[in-house]
Amino acid sequence: MLRLLAVVAFVASVSVSCSEVSFIEINPPADLQSKIDSIQAVKDSLAALQGDKTVIDIAVAEVGAKDYTSGWWVDFSQYFEVPQGKCLTIKFINHNGGSANNWNNWNICVASGERDSDGYSEFFVLRSDAYGWGNGDYNGAMIGQDYPDTDGDGDIWNDFRAYLDGASVEMTIDYATAGTVFFTAKHTAVDGTVLTETYEQPVTGTTVTAFLIADASFMEVKEAFLEPSKILEIPDEMATSITVTGTPAAIEVGSTDFWGNGVATVTFADGATTVADTSDITFVVPDLSTVGQKTIIYSYSKTKQGNYGKAVAGTYTLEVTNPIVALEASANAYLIGGAKYVTLSPAAVKVVAEYADGSKAPLKASQFSVAFADDKVVYEGVEGTYENAYTVSYTSASGSVVEATGDLVIAKSTLPAQTEMVGLEDNTTPWWAHFSHDWAVAPYEMVSVSMKLGSNEINNWHSPCTILRKADLTEYGVVRMDHYGWGTGYDGIVTATSNWNWDTFLPNLDGAEVAITFANNGDNTASVRYHVILANGDVHFQYFDGFAVDSADLQFAIVVEGAHLIFD
Repeated sequence: MLRLLAVVAFVASVSVSCSEVSFIEINPPADLQSKIDSIQAVKDSLAALQGDKTVIDIAVAEVGAKDYTSGWWVDFSQYFEVPQGKCLTIKFINHNGGSANNWNNWNICVASGERDSDGYSEFFVLRSDAYGWGNGDYNGAMIGQDYPDTDGDGDIWNDFRAYLDGASVEMTIDYATAGTVFFTAKHTAVDGTVLTETYEQPVTGTTVTAFLIADASFMEVKEAFLEPSKILEIPDEMATSITVTGTPAAIEVGSTDFWGNGVATVTFADGATTVADTSDITFVVPDLSTVGQKTIIYSYSKTKQGNYGKAVAGTYTLEVTNPIVALEASANAYLIGGAKYVTLSPAAVKVVAEYADGSKAPLKASQFSVAFADDKVVYEGVEGTYENAYTVSYTSASGSVVEATGDLVIAKSTLPAQTEMVGLEDNTTPWWAHFSHDWAVAPYEMVSVSMKLGSNEINNWHSPCTILRKADLTEYGVVRMDHYGWGTGYDGIVTATSNWNWDTFLPNLDGAEVAITFANNGDNTASVRYHVILANGDVHFQYFDGFAVDSADLQFAIVVEGAHLIFD
């Protein structure tokens, strides 16, 4: 061996031409490859024993268009399968191109199966800005983040967007053996700042599928691998509260279905929620064979992991009523001044139920339905009695239906007519300066006024606005003719519907004919319904139904801005 080294050294020290070089062929031992394979097998065996990672080949290294033009749900990474008991890690560089939108960064979906395949179902989708959605187990309250307000301006998101552009992201999806996915996204910004987002949710199946989604963003995937789950034990949590929804407001004597379509939601100490199976709920039920208000007590005593623990409880009430055997219906509409039209409010129809024991009582609008004859809702302002103008229906808890037809009576109102113009004739009327009369409306009555609209047609709201308020002028709310409103009795309560063509609405306000019907539904709700004939002859409607009011103290007034009203 030493002689061979000496020869090699001597050859290296002499400058010769290529033609003068003679190559020496060295043959490896015959068993070299088998020894290499043997060593690798031992390494693989040790890796398996030590729980080493399984590297995943990166088939899609770039997710999203580099010019940030990827639309939502268009560009995806490859699918990453995560078996139960394994933890997936994906490392990538996130780019948002300086976008002003928080969501133009990474997005991740955890699902069952692959998109557009049989059995595909999403468990949850998460965005980098601590937002998401998912199936019935999704709980946004479980999203955690430590995003800093670095510049101290009270807004974390401007810092967040800057940090995430170019950030190195290490994302883990740990499918713990107890059937819960634990998610973590650790972002290391270019300047070294670390931001973390976390989430956890129960999932089902032996394997979940994860994939990245671009949304005007771009990701460079660097590495992905599987390791054994890092979650050795999932901590249990005690239930802290239980609430129910969907239980019946009333049942008839003879029925024992106090639960109906009830859903019980349990909240645990960590903020997670679950829908409880009724078999896990204990009920204390009073005597349902007698008429009256009944209180149902319910309790739940399981932990998040299904063990028995401290009980949480609640109550709800329902009415046990006699069966309804007949209905009586009536509707009364009143014309103020020369009102030309009445738009019926189904909730203002008064329905009185006759019970099996001979007693009678009004029903709430939510307890019956109204179908108008020939779908006629708008009546011309002609006094008289319109027979069989509608049919009312009541469906009992047992499914039986009781119906009755009712008459509509249109009569002249004793309320004062609006003889003065409201607003300035040149349509320079300022807001909240010119008002009509205040008209009080009794329970189960509808009153209607008609007017000619003059408008400067600068804005949609330069048209009649209706105020609902008490006699002392405390407001329930205000609604405009252009499908907009506000107030304590409006926000999140009122249903607004219309059939406007917004292209023709504004340029045809001046000269429009407007009839407004105010309805006191008698059950602490009210309606405002507009019937409008625009200047070009088009007929449209605007309805506001379900105002929260005190039916015993309800009046209406009209106010304008940039317009004026001449009443009939």
